[in-house]
This record gives sequence, C-alpha cells and structure tokens, in this order.
Amino acid sequence: MNNRAISKTILCLLMGCSLSACGTADRLARIGKAPDMAPIQNPQTDRNYKPVSMPMPAPQIASRQPNSLWQSNRKSFFKDQRAGTVGDILTVTIDIKDNAEVKNKTTRQRDGSESAAAPRLLGFERQLQKVLPVASDVSALAAIDSSSSTTGDGQIKRNESITLKLAAVISQVLPNGTLVINGKQEVLVNYEKRILSINGIIRPEDISTDNSVPYEKIAEARIVYGGDGQISDIQQARYGQQLFDVISPF
Repeated sequence: MNNRAISKTILCLLMGCSLSACGTADRLARIGKAPDMAPIQNPQTDRNYKPVSMPMPAPQIASRQPNSLWQSNRKSFFKDQRAGTVGDILTVTIDIKDNAEVKNKTTRQRDGSESAAAPRLLGFERQLQKVLPVASDVSALAAIDSSSSTTGDGQIKRNESITLKLAAVISQVLPNGTLVINGKQEVLVNYEKRILSINGIIRPEDISTDNSVPYEKIAEARIVYGGDGQISDIQQARYGQQLFDVISPF
C-alpha cells in the first residue's frame, strides 16, 4: 500500500471518528433532558416537500344563471362550514383493527437408486481387470443410493389495533376539487415523545357534518405512529450490532 492510499485510509478513519464523536456528544448533552419538540411550520417550506400531482379532468367554468342566486360550483344553497380551502382544519379518525393468520406446510421426499456392472464388455472385461485393482469385481462396478427429504412448516399470526383522532390541515386543493391533507401531533410524557402523522388525499364529499373524515376514506394514506426518547432508544439495537447484521453473510 502506497503513502497516498495510507493517507486516504487514515483520513476516512478520522472522519468516521469525528462523526461518531459528534453523535456521542449530542447524546451526552441530552442526558437528563427531554427530547426537543419540533416547531410548527408550513409543510410547503420543507425542502423535501413535493406537491401532489395526479391525473385531473378538464376544469369546469362556473356559471351563474341570470336572476338566480345559485352557482353551478356550489354544493349546497347555504354556506358549508366544513373544511374545503387551504389552511382549513379537519379531524381524522383512525380506527384500525387488523387481524391476519397465515399457515403453510410443505413436505417433499425423494428416493433414488442407481447401479452399474460390466460382466461382458465387448471382450475387454479382462483388460479392464488389469487396469482396476486386484480385488475389483467388474460384475458390480458401481452402485449409488440417494435419499432426500424436506419438511417446512410456517405460521404467521398478527393482531393490530390503533384508535386515534388527529387534526389535519388542508395544504393543497387539486384541480378536480380533492384535498391534500397533512397532520402531525407530538405528545411528550415522562421523557418519551409520541409522534403521530398522517398525509393523504380526500374528497370534500367524504367530510362529515362534524368536520371529520375516517381514515379509510383517505387515498394514498401515509399513517405513521412512532416515538422518540429513552425507551425508544433502548428498544433499538446498537449501531455496531446493526452494522454487523448488515455485513454478516451468516
């Protein structure tokens, strides 16, 4: 290894140690402190924010008939108090009860037997005996027996239940009138922060009179329920163990 390669290796090791030291310093600074709450911000200002783009029908031009108070783009004669424009707030009800049970059993067995002999080989059996060891018997040159067996048994049983309510904000109105919603909630209890977020697309018609929408009416729904804090940190494997699990071939 030349000096240049050695220098690059030392530089990489120093950078890794520096990053590890920064992470360790941050964790040491948080000892005895609760996790920081994320500030309330406009999701459209996030650098990772991407507006939703989906197939849309041709826009319809609203028209008003002469001497009429009715407009073709209105859904009711009186003003609708439900959320419908950017910045409006509505409630998302999440009631997930998921049960799944899968069983699979496989059995395979195979037996095989092969044998070969040469008591007569076009008159060359005597020459064959000269080539083979003295104790060889050309009448039983080869015999092969094989047997294989495979048995597999698998079972999956899952039972999940989540019941929550979350306020979301309309962040975008698509050309066909469907609404893009974004909601996030953080709860801090005893140094443990619970994070709940939801994103998706809803129809204005699916918003009930109490200004709420069930989760099964949300298209492209992304529901995240997790946590951050001391308990969540303990439940995670250490970085070295995670790295070993990734690179280990066994």
